Amino acid sequence: MVDIPDRFRGMNASSVAFVSHTAFVESKKHYMKNRVCELFGIRYPIVQGGMVWCSGWRLAAAVSNAGGLGLLGAGSMHPDMLREHIVKCRAATDRPFGVNVPLMYPEIDKLMQILVEEGVKIVFTSAGNPALYTDFLHSHGIIVAHVVSSTRFALKCEQAGVDAVVAEGFEAGGHNGREETSTLCLIPAVRRSVSLPLLAAGGIASGEAMAAVMMLGADGVQVGTRFALSCESSAHADFKKRCLGQPEGDTMLTLKSLSPTRLVKNDFFFQVDEAQKRGASLEELRVLLGKGRAKKGIFEGDLQEGELEIGQIASTLTREQPAAEIVTEMVATCRILLQSGGEKAFF
Repeated sequence: MVDIPDRFRGMNASSVAFVSHTAFVESKKHYMKNRVCELFGIRYPIVQGGMVWCSGWRLAAAVSNAGGLGLLGAGSMHPDMLREHIVKCRAATDRPFGVNVPLMYPEIDKLMQILVEEGVKIVFTSAGNPALYTDFLHSHGIIVAHVVSSTRFALKCEQAGVDAVVAEGFEAGGHNGREETSTLCLIPAVRRSVSLPLLAAGGIASGEAMAAVMMLGADGVQVGTRFALSCESSAHADFKKRCLGQPEGDTMLTLKSLSPTRLVKNDFFFQVDEAQKRGASLEELRVLLGKGRAKKGIFEGDLQEGELEIGQIASTLTREQPAAEIVTEMVATCRILLQSGGEKAFF
């Protein structure tokens, strides 16, 4: 049984976070000392996921300024737009930030060249073979992390020489692993399999969840959904309102034959579901998806015909918050829980 310090008895985790956050934010002695922080040069081991149509320069800069690692989501940017966001992010923060690049991106070579030209120092790759660009990025002094959904792919990351791995459970929103392994099962399995710095992702939106996965062996966390619904997220206001506090079970992993994706249940979702149940071919599904479905839903706010990608944890979130407040709350609560459990203080 965890022995909670007397000064925190009777208080919920959010109250504890607000009581304690001012002191630790202002003091350098509270920096978390672990491999993720040292690798990326950040204060706290919280990475903001590079989500399509959510992760522009405002969000990335806000998270980096708060002590985490902000990522630009290159998956929804044309090359020139990515360059623009890199320039604006650099102007908005003097702290480290990075770029998430899905390796299935159609103009991947152009994106990689822009990353080099603009002097980006941290790249998170996903949705592809980590061996494709790791050596190229390393040759330009870029730190590489890769997102995986299984121990098998985590081992491939280690073999490819990446610097860190993000193990993402199927609770996460958007594109997902075919294995459907939950975060609490995935993290200890990956930790036993590889020695790389490990970030946990999928269903993590609180300091309690952060403490839990760190107890299971993670060195830090990647947070998507909570930042997707933050004030600085570029997602449409109607999308945020639709996702905040949605009923449990209101998202589902679908499109498993094409590219497993967690979506909110809306008109578009049920069109996809009906097509799959009647045995639609991959080509029919591609036609149904068309182009710009995620933009229509997430960025333009079409809640019925758009592709609404969000994680299961959205059902626990009830309000839009500034990114800095999210970082502060999560770190404060995680620190209290780890220390009250007798664990080594990370900050």
